[in-house]
Amino acid sequence: MNQKNRIRRQKFLKMHGTGNDFVILDARTASFSLDRKTIRALTNRRTGIGCDQLLVIEASKQADAFMRIYNADGSQAAQCGNGTRCVAFLIMNEVGKDEVVIETGSGLLKCHKVPGGIAIDMGEPIFDWRKIPLSEQRDTLHLGLNMGALKDPAALSVGNPHIVFFVEDSGSINLETLGPKIENYFLFPERINVSVAEVRSRNEIRLRVWERGTGITLACGTAACATLVAAAGRDLTGRKATILMDGGNLAVEWRGDNRIVLSGAIETSFSGKMEIPAASQEEHVA
Repeated sequence: MNQKNRIRRQKFLKMHGTGNDFVILDARTASFSLDRKTIRALTNRRTGIGCDQLLVIEASKQADAFMRIYNADGSQAAQCGNGTRCVAFLIMNEVGKDEVVIETGSGLLKCHKVPGGIAIDMGEPIFDWRKIPLSEQRDTLHLGLNMGALKDPAALSVGNPHIVFFVEDSGSINLETLGPKIENYFLFPERINVSVAEVRSRNEIRLRVWERGTGITLACGTAACATLVAAAGRDLTGRKATILMDGGNLAVEWRGDNRIVLSGAIETSFSGKMEIPAASQEEHVA
């Protein structure tokens, strides 16, 4: 049998940050093969392990580890706040430190322990329409897009693209229907994450999220960051708020130095072994 077609048993860990759940694989010591079919099988909640994203830990020359992110549909993402917090927790325990740096497709992310969880410096928000990206020039704080009950959103990137609609009642929005329509709207060439935000006070926001490539999630760290920045940018809140999500609460601060800090609890659900195609020595995780 060709080595590329051999099956190996791979350890995995299931973790979540406020319900935003992940299957985590470690590829630092042994490579394996991942294609879209395999990823979809693993992330399927009925026939696989089930998760919002599949995370693969790889070696990094400039950080404590590199984290590769796969959405449930098999596509890759550059950034994942809650996933990074989970991986950071694992690496901290492994190396015996309270601070680590995780490399992702969007850059280097500094993480540290805080009471009750892990905090992460998510970097600076991006408002430039070309870098979000949008397919045409728009005012990104008032995008001029109306979709059913959703109107006048803001758009920005926090390592991945987000659109935020402010509504009176987030629970009344049919996100199951509107989410995929907005995600795949022509204005967003790389698709987009969709948030509906209900501002309850200057320091509290109720948030629901349709995540591109995954669907409705119990929580989303980058969406929480994007929402706080958009709300503060419109003077609907201060620069620090609690984000109330279906899976729990996240704390977000948009600091005076323009950097965003996300913090919250993380949990380990279970661990196990699964069958996965082994890679040849020439292959990388893909």
